[in-house]
Amino acid sequence: MARYPVDMEVHPEVESFFDPQTNTISHVVMDPGSHSCAVIDPVMDIDYAAGRITYDHADEIIAYIRKFNLELEWLIETHVHADHLSAAPYIQSELGGKIGIGDQIIVVQETFGRVFNEGTEFQRDGSQFDRLFKDGDTYKVGKMTGFAMHTPGHTPACMVHVFGSAAFVGDTLFMPDGGSARADFPGGDAGQLYDSIQKVLALPDEMRLFMCHDYAPGGRDIMWETSVAEEKAENIHVGQGKTREEFIAFREARDALLDMPKLILPSLQVNMRAGKVPKTKDGTPMLKVPVNVL
Repeated sequence: MARYPVDMEVHPEVESFFDPQTNTISHVVMDPGSHSCAVIDPVMDIDYAAGRITYDHADEIIAYIRKFNLELEWLIETHVHADHLSAAPYIQSELGGKIGIGDQIIVVQETFGRVFNEGTEFQRDGSQFDRLFKDGDTYKVGKMTGFAMHTPGHTPACMVHVFGSAAFVGDTLFMPDGGSARADFPGGDAGQLYDSIQKVLALPDEMRLFMCHDYAPGGRDIMWETSVAEEKAENIHVGQGKTREEFIAFREARDALLDMPKLILPSLQVNMRAGKVPKTKDGTPMLKVPVNVL
């Protein structure tokens, strides 16, 4: 951890918002020394069957930020999500802020640009985002320093973002009884995911870890906050010293049995564009359904 500027003396307040349609948790992280904040992984609502997009979940976040007179500086995507659509540009249009993602977004754009047969007008250089983070990059939310850790495995562009004593892990980890995310999407790799998880678990034991998803194993209540110490001791996929080889064998066998996420096709098209819905040449919002590709 010597190369990452960990500062456990800073304790940001975090307000979290659960979306039951996609089991996604979005977070507002607030600088304790100012009124500045960042939003992590905001969700845009979609009725896929009806082809209708709405913003109820995002409006809850906007209302919270306005209620407490916060200044939104960043909208952070931990990765290109395959199970929900990003509301980052909608929130940006209401409150400002910059949209950031890991610099390996260009790998994801190249891969899925081919899957969706995108033309040359679709830029595959990450230019749809305001900032592309590299491993170890730092940035400010008010007086508070945040930094990015590259954690590939689930996708090539996955990053964990850390602010003081709070880390937002995206899909790199789930709650201890949920284990870890799949690693079988294009560009995913179970061995890389194990290595990335070890980077997260090398953070201080007291580091608070905030999840992007929770599926309530066993019917328990939805949860989204744990700690490095709890994950090391109790995570069912990587805890108690499970080896890299054990994890790879388990993860690959499990992934072979999983269905594709219900919203993967619209999610990838929108999220690789920083949350913007693709349009036809005449300006009509339109999503594609490639057949027998994924």
